[in-house]
Amino acid sequence: MRVVVVGSGISGLSTAAELLRDGHQVTIISAEAVSATTSFLAAAVWFPTAAGPEDLVREWGRATFAHLEGLAVASTPGVRMCESLALYREPPAIPEWAPTVRDFRPAEPACLPDGYTHGFRFVVPLVEMPIYLPYLHDQVAASGARWLYRYVNRLDDVADLRPDVIVNCAGLRAGALVDDPAMHPIRGQIVRVRNPGLSMSIRDEQHPLGRAYVHPRARDCVLGGSLDVDAWDRTPNPELTQSILERCRDLAPELADCEVLETLVGLRPGRATVRLEIDHDTVDGIPVVHNYGHGGSGVTIGHGCARAAAALAHAL
Repeated sequence: MRVVVVGSGISGLSTAAELLRDGHQVTIISAEAVSATTSFLAAAVWFPTAAGPEDLVREWGRATFAHLEGLAVASTPGVRMCESLALYREPPAIPEWAPTVRDFRPAEPACLPDGYTHGFRFVVPLVEMPIYLPYLHDQVAASGARWLYRYVNRLDDVADLRPDVIVNCAGLRAGALVDDPAMHPIRGQIVRVRNPGLSMSIRDEQHPLGRAYVHPRARDCVLGGSLDVDAWDRTPNPELTQSILERCRDLAPELADCEVLETLVGLRPGRATVRLEIDHDTVDGIPVVHNYGHGGSGVTIGHGCARAAAALAHAL
């Protein structure tokens, strides 16, 4: 089939890759380069965040974990398995995602920072998006995808390409394309600092100053973060930057004198549940497969959702 994929973030590129693998002709429509997408900014460590429904997120998350783990084993640029530590000030319950990750176990007391009494250790995929996303772009292009850079106001705008099916992977813009009032931004602010030698990903989802995570990459660390629902402002907040630095230094004291490289803001595509379904009503005569609303879990469930979206299109 001739398939038009709208969007070139992690969801759009992953879905395009699956459609190409199934033998379809794929055209990707994007208003901007890959480096300008929200996906490019993502901290991108496997961890279910702000996405539903819970049962499907588990299923998509397991499929994506296995895919990313395979990429890491194959030494795919930007993808590696990362030792991780989740911290708690009170005795925690076993998280529902524990069966999916590798080597899940209680944290040794010696590895807990001051102020923490409990923790879990585990291994998950970490994706350096400035490396992996261009790689995925090149792989999709090498497999035969065609790119058109065009601003789309409505999904009808791509009907002139005469596709057999349209796939809506436009992230936060997806809602505006189809008048979906359930879509909303989830503002996320992160701070990039020079890596002082950290290799373990550390997080505290219940830090008194707000959720905190430290994700080490090859040359930097991504510190976060925030989940501000219905906040559209992309301007970095200096006070939030200082708060992020303070809470992350509680997790990793090695960050005390780290050099701040930049502060970035992205708007995650929020929705109570991911929309992954066929729609015969939005564009006259052309079926639409929707794949959007992944919240803060784009990398965590992206491949599973892409595989499901491609299967819906393939069955038409």
